Amino acid sequence: MPARGGLPIARAASTRKLHTIHPHAAGIDIGATQHYVAVPEGCDEVSVRCFGAFTADLAALADWLAQCGITTVAMESTGVYWIPLFELLQARGFEVKLANPAHLKSVAGRKTDVLDCQWIQQLHS
Repeated sequence: MPARGGLPIARAASTRKLHTIHPHAAGIDIGATQHYVAVPEGCDEVSVRCFGAFTADLAALADWLAQCGITTVAMESTGVYWIPLFELLQARGFEVKLANPAHLKSVAGRKTDVLDCQWIQQLHS
């Protein structure tokens, strides 16, 4: 069953630090039924959340990003599931980038949706 209301997910410790260019960047790992979203540490009590894929869930996701002060978003999707979220986020004024999953999957060590969204967020920032 898809997560409702953006359930908090524990954030894994990062082993790499990159120079930050976009401090208000988020990363999203898009799935058919769930989207995992990472925002920078300190934007909210929990920096990784899971949202469902229904319209109300996408609106809650966009609301959370706005609440966190996010201005730019990178997302990864292997299917067409990114389209509704991409359009919603653009309509809400976010700068949205779609990442090529083939390029992101070549990075060794990332095995979960939580780690994927954190890595996308880190690379985009």
